[in-house]
Amino acid sequence: MGDRVAKDALFDSLAGVAKALGSGRRAELVDVLAQGERSVEELAGELDQSVANTSHHLQVLLRHGIVGSRRDGNRIYYALASPRVAGLWAAVRDVAAAHVAELDGLAAAYLGDRSTLDVVTRDQLTRRLRDGDVVVLDVRPVAEYQAGHLIGAVSLPAAELTRRLRDVPKDLDVVAYCRGPYCVYADDAVRLLRERGLKARRLDVGFPEWRRAGLPVQVAS
Repeated sequence: MGDRVAKDALFDSLAGVAKALGSGRRAELVDVLAQGERSVEELAGELDQSVANTSHHLQVLLRHGIVGSRRDGNRIYYALASPRVAGLWAAVRDVAAAHVAELDGLAAAYLGDRSTLDVVTRDQLTRRLRDGDVVVLDVRPVAEYQAGHLIGAVSLPAAELTRRLRDVPKDLDVVAYCRGPYCVYADDAVRLLRERGLKARRLDVGFPEWRRAGLPVQVAS
């Protein structure tokens, strides 16, 4: 029969996973890594943090089994330890959205007014893709597109959209997607495209949610 000390040690270890996510920066790292493997330098750029600070947060996640790492020459790359970690992060977001009263206001302050943005559900997009009357834009950074993307999606990062508008077909509906529910890239892309007279909508999920639903994706080998 187990004793109190052993039980405390067990539950402290289990709680360590949650504790590792108890930092906004580490939670953001998990959100980015849900898109695919990235180097420390790339992650630091995404978070607008120093490489040293980013490395510290990654080491915490590594110690608690949330991420894994590999070295390639002078660079270290990190990835989520398993698909279950992405599922855990999605569950944390869902719980927060359902039970944290101020979350809607915080999201609106970051994402802006979404009420004017038309949305396409994943089921609707699946049907449209079969009909071939829609162009899908992956507006995440190129590295994330290369790690994995919706089948048939075209890479057009939000940061490059203004100078590459000529690459967007004018005779088809446009659907943009990015990382997930709290990613601003697709929102900004849709707003810009609509200002330029194109028919554009935002996918209601990001790449990780699409992939977890078992919908067709292309991933790096």
